[in-house]
Amino acid sequence: MVTLLAAPAQPLTNAGDTQLVIAALLGIAAVVVLIAWGKVHPFLALILGAAVLGVVAGVSADKIVTSFSGGVGSTVGGVGLLIALGAMIGGLLAESGGADSIVERVVSRVSGGALPWAMAGVAALIGLPLFFEVGVVLLVPIVLLVSRRVDVPLIKIGIPALAGLSVLHGLVPPHPGPLVAIDALGANLGQTLALGLLVAIPTVIIAGPVFGNFIARYVPATAPEALLPTRRPLAVGGDRRPTRPGQGRLDADGDLVTEDDLVNPGAGRPGAPIDEPVGRRARREPALWAAVVTVLLPVVLMLLRAIGELTLAEDTGGRKTLDIIGTPIVALLAGVIFAMIFLGYRTGFSRSQVSGFLGGSLPAIAGILLIVAAGGGFKQVLVDAGVGNLVANAAEGANLSPLLLGWLVAVGIRVATGSATVATITAAGIVAPLAATLQGPEVALLALAIGCGSLFFSHVNDAGFWLVKEYFGLTVGQTIKTWSVMETIISVVGFAGVLLLDLIL
Repeated sequence: MVTLLAAPAQPLTNAGDTQLVIAALLGIAAVVVLIAWGKVHPFLALILGAAVLGVVAGVSADKIVTSFSGGVGSTVGGVGLLIALGAMIGGLLAESGGADSIVERVVSRVSGGALPWAMAGVAALIGLPLFFEVGVVLLVPIVLLVSRRVDVPLIKIGIPALAGLSVLHGLVPPHPGPLVAIDALGANLGQTLALGLLVAIPTVIIAGPVFGNFIARYVPATAPEALLPTRRPLAVGGDRRPTRPGQGRLDADGDLVTEDDLVNPGAGRPGAPIDEPVGRRARREPALWAAVVTVLLPVVLMLLRAIGELTLAEDTGGRKTLDIIGTPIVALLAGVIFAMIFLGYRTGFSRSQVSGFLGGSLPAIAGILLIVAAGGGFKQVLVDAGVGNLVANAAEGANLSPLLLGWLVAVGIRVATGSATVATITAAGIVAPLAATLQGPEVALLALAIGCGSLFFSHVNDAGFWLVKEYFGLTVGQTIKTWSVMETIISVVGFAGVLLLDLIL
């Protein structure tokens, strides 16, 4: 379990309730306006928003800095390591072709009618360790080629793939959003993971294949020719071979990177590709089981820990062992080590190349880590100023469900800012005091409710909106009808699943 940043024994200010409400609204409004209108990077917007909140609430400048810095440090310590390890797993899957192996095996063994379901399942599987943007880059070439090859409408198989990635990204750790909510609320990671998977399965089905089959009738789309991978990489011995679907990737400069372009850890520039010398070692495709185990190993270890907490006494050797191996950092580290061996060394990559893959996966998450860290600082200023307790008291007086409050707050911030991460961080900080009144499973459900709200109606202020639009060659209107509506379905159906589990548990 990750720990919750505790509020101080006494708030940092003696401001009244009205002043605190105004401070919170102005602080959040500052973040929204700076991101949505001022086009300021969310990292800076969160810092400035925390300053506005603290000043209006009457907190002294030195205490604002101390509170914000404490929140940043605690968040990075609890979440940053997990994000980095998850990125390393995703990088090895991408560079070795392991993710492609999973996709191709499933797609090659299903008929046209079952393809939407297969794509949703594959996206959900590879979406466990991969960030949404990475998953899109890996899956879209497969979706485009499959649509062209089997003459299936692009939207019919594209929406299920996007749904699988989006649901896992918003609801299931080790993705940043769920990890931030778990950290802020003090939820049990294993319980959140297990309950998140229960919510994710029906949500992916409804928002993916079901909605995709429906909306494909009204939104015709064809695979953009420019995005179909056509470059044939040079194989060992100099022969050209057909490009595998999804083999083409873009490097940090937007250049096409093939399997022959490997990260050079000594190039002086992160992600700089180089061509291997002629005498390189022969490589072979990673085994499908190795790619699957890489994805599932951290999840299984964390689930085993959760099962042990429910079934074993605390002082038993088995319980202690499961507590250690199921610790998120240990579980993800095990996944990285397994991937290094079976997706790296055993497939013919040298130690320096594997090291390059691991190092090359980290620069892309720098921005995410900074946003998450600044969001943790913003959240801590909210808590330390007493705003969280104020909201908790208001919710208690209004007899409002903590789950509904968390979802609504996340929805509002998501629609206003376009950032699921900012929505998750802010909502978790506001409802954090309510978590102290809830039991274990309810805290996990509160984290999931916030995650569902953070996915609501992606539109033009969300980078993911434009990513989907350009990759699928859609107009803005078509993207709203497909992607935006799909995200809203995920949010609503997922929250309904959370409420159902709350009634059962």
